[in-house]
Amino acid sequence: MELPELTKFVIEDGEMAARLAGDREKPALLLIHGFPSSSTSFREVIGPLARDCFVVAPDLPGFGSSGPIERPSFSRYADIIHGLLVQLGIKSCHLYLHDYGAAVGLHIATRNPGGIRSLIIQNANAHESGMGPQWEATRAYWDDPTPEREAEATAHLTFEGTRDQYVAGVPEDIARRIDPRLWEEDWRIMSLPGRIETQRALVLDYRSHVARFAQIADYLKRRQPPALMLWARHDVFFDLEETLSWMRALPRMEAHVFDAGHMLLETHSAECAAMMSAFIRRVEGSRKHRSDNL
Repeated sequence: MELPELTKFVIEDGEMAARLAGDREKPALLLIHGFPSSSTSFREVIGPLARDCFVVAPDLPGFGSSGPIERPSFSRYADIIHGLLVQLGIKSCHLYLHDYGAAVGLHIATRNPGGIRSLIIQNANAHESGMGPQWEATRAYWDDPTPEREAEATAHLTFEGTRDQYVAGVPEDIARRIDPRLWEEDWRIMSLPGRIETQRALVLDYRSHVARFAQIADYLKRRQPPALMLWARHDVFFDLEETLSWMRALPRMEAHVFDAGHMLLETHSAECAAMMSAFIRRVEGSRKHRSDNL
């Protein structure tokens, strides 16, 4: 299956792009990308997943083909994604979390716990354990957002920093499998008017996600959603200790750790697609079994 064309939606007086695939009568799967990519990061998995799900893969505002918005924040992004789901008539979904997508998706989950059929966690941080020394400059900026500290915390908003999202800390033989055109296109889009300003705002607003860790922990403890972890061990942005925190929070979670970097789907898409499809089928089979026995 080729990558679905983008569909444009008007939400909150702004235009948002999303890729849709699969039968709308099947359970929905919401794929939320991270920095610095877009829905194209799911290009190798949308087809396989669409056999079992109605797949929705949006471009967050200021990413991909979705234009920037005023006062960007993860909470506002969640509002906009909610508006998209309402337009599509989706009341519940499986939820894929990655990087910035976790900050958006976990807003959605905590606001409407009953609407989450399962979580798929791919290098998505929701615990202090994932935030090692590499976050010191960013934390200092959150505590005292001076121009000097902003410059340090946003030093990755360059072509080199964009490339690092794909290959930093990744073994050379694995890094060679990643097409440089991916980060070249990401940087081209980030260089468009209003895009770097969006990224600067999100760096500061990520502190709001960290401030919600206790609320997220409470949601996980109370709801115990079915969960699948797909984690890339060479991620230089989130410490590997984060995997243990997720497993403690969700002790029945299925977990897999890959010999890969932060952008796992660029090197292990076939394995991940197969695991996600099998997991979703199991979750749906369990839901049907419970329903049949009510």
